[in-house]
Amino acid sequence: MARTGLATRLYQGEANINIVGRRNRWFAIAAILVLISIGSFVFRGFELGIEFAGGTSFSVPGTTVSGEKLTQSQVSDAVEHAIQSVDPNAEVTAVQTVRGAGQGESFTVRASALTAPQAEQAKATLVEDLNVNPDDVSDDQVSAAWGGQVTRQALIGLVIFLILVMAYLVIRFEWRMAAAAVSSLLLDLILTAGVYSLVGFEVTPSTVIGFLTILGYALYDVVVVFDKVQENTRGITAGSTRTYSEATNLAVNQTIMRSINTGLVALLPVGGLLFIGAGLLGAGTLKDLGLVLFVGMGFGVISSIMFAAPVLTVLKEREPRIKAHTARVLARRAAVKAGDVAPRAERQRQPNATAPDEAAPALAASSAPRPGSRPTAKRNTNRGGRPGGNRPSGGGKRR
Repeated sequence: MARTGLATRLYQGEANINIVGRRNRWFAIAAILVLISIGSFVFRGFELGIEFAGGTSFSVPGTTVSGEKLTQSQVSDAVEHAIQSVDPNAEVTAVQTVRGAGQGESFTVRASALTAPQAEQAKATLVEDLNVNPDDVSDDQVSAAWGGQVTRQALIGLVIFLILVMAYLVIRFEWRMAAAAVSSLLLDLILTAGVYSLVGFEVTPSTVIGFLTILGYALYDVVVVFDKVQENTRGITAGSTRTYSEATNLAVNQTIMRSINTGLVALLPVGGLLFIGAGLLGAGTLKDLGLVLFVGMGFGVISSIMFAAPVLTVLKEREPRIKAHTARVLARRAAVKAGDVAPRAERQRQPNATAPDEAAPALAASSAPRPGSRPTAKRNTNRGGRPGGNRPSGGGKRR
């Protein structure tokens, strides 16, 4: 016999990866990761971009007028000297190398907020110290109020999104599935934000867009799993062979390969965006967007399998109807193990034995008339042994 693939064995329940049965382990891991993320929020915080924290940004070319290349440390020291010449309390907060196509390297330096006259004076000092072309040096001043407005709009959008998701899932499935899906989304957001805090990437408007993007992707994967769960558990209380948790675990097994394949296909271009666009080409905007998409999509696939379905089983098993069904299934299995009840497989007809329920339909089928045939008259014998002995006697002629 040819060996079946892993995907086929998972779908048929032969592989039987016990994901739901180990839910306490997944909950413990999720709790540890959430605590680490919250600890990072408290002790490390976030590296807010200039759009959120406010400040002055200087763009400096990577070469001098004479063609000498500048290093990142040289540019950082020069900018710090220039801004402290106009404001002793000012400081450099971040330096980033930018590689432009066909334009060579340049540097973006973020510093404390300066007034417009202070920024012009600092720029003149910077041009003199680095010996660069004045036309290639620019400054940009951003107020923190703009970042606060973006944050408020993002939070409003997040709340509206979660409300709409809850309403859709309650209508499409039920409130327990909606609660499990939203808890999975929140876990995805917390862990992604924790990675952002630990790595120290700047939080920019691109990061906010990425966070809103991964919400939709994570929801899609959860809906796929829950749709199969609903299919497997429809009318489950009418039988006594499988509990709700076991049917849910089968649904997770049946959709796990689809989730992994979909996740890999989605992560490949995002990984190229992050590692090639940001790592090799030095595109800072791609780095902010690529990291949040890569981490968020990865956690979305894992949480939909390891977290959303187990949370759903915990909520469902508190329902009296499902609780009674689980007790009935377990009681029957205990009776089978004790020998009080024969397993279903042993109730089948043994070889060379005739089952009454099979013999009766066969006998009825053999005696039933064929469609379109005439009814068969009763054949009685007379005293001469010929059929038709009940014919009335008379003087009629034989024809």
